[in-house]
Amino acid sequence: MSKIKLSKEFIKSAVKLALNEDLYPSGDITSNLIKNDKIVTLKLISNQNAIVGGLLFSKEAFSFIDSKIKFIIKKKDGSRVKKGSLVALIKGKAKNILIAERVALNFLSHISGIATKTNEFVRLAGKKTKICCTRKTIPNLRVIQKYAVKLGGGINHRFNLSDEYLIKDNHIASSDLKSLVLKAIKNKKGRKITVEVDTIKQLKSILGLKFNTVLFDNMSIKNLRDSIKISKKYYETEASGNVNLKTVKKIASTGVNRISVGSITHSAPAVDFKLEI
Repeated sequence: MSKIKLSKEFIKSAVKLALNEDLYPSGDITSNLIKNDKIVTLKLISNQNAIVGGLLFSKEAFSFIDSKIKFIIKKKDGSRVKKGSLVALIKGKAKNILIAERVALNFLSHISGIATKTNEFVRLAGKKTKICCTRKTIPNLRVIQKYAVKLGGGINHRFNLSDEYLIKDNHIASSDLKSLVLKAIKNKKGRKITVEVDTIKQLKSILGLKFNTVLFDNMSIKNLRDSIKISKKYYETEASGNVNLKTVKKIASTGVNRISVGSITHSAPAVDFKLEI
């Protein structure tokens, strides 16, 4: 499976695109009203309890505008912070700090939001069941969002359609379940194979075939528990569908190995940070 690569070049490229979006075509016309010789120190503070993530993106945003701006990190990515915690100090020319401010906070708020939401699920699921993300990500931000999931204690599902075979309901509706699984086994070339089933009948029709993971989609707790008893000696087990903070603990209690949650990437609320002079 693909690995997350947050190299300096990757971070620079992401930040450059974000700043271009904010500054094209005429720059920050409001901050240009400020004299550029005023030096200030700002505190970056969390307005809520959270898992922090994205500090290197924030640091790069300020550095890209002005390499002399000092971004002093007080909390590391993955740290749990309380409301009112000092996360970083920023020192430099006021005008240049203000130009980069929103882009820096956008990265920090979004990545921290995913990490924080993921961690809520992780704590409810307990130590025996893993929480994993999906491909339900914002286009072009997948690597960043999956990085955030890892900060929150979750694990990453496949990164793209080439990573592994994932035979889902619409594939099955367009063909035949067992024949698709057999073709995947024949052509796997070292890739993992996950097969989605909706019913115990579907599960029994492929039981014993040599694939890796069986994904139980939108099953009742009773059917999920029964399916896991049948399949656990053959496969890794995964549950998906109707997973939220109210249901995840009960789903985990079935003994499933992992639970995939689309909402941790596609609808995690941003964490609120502020810059205070």
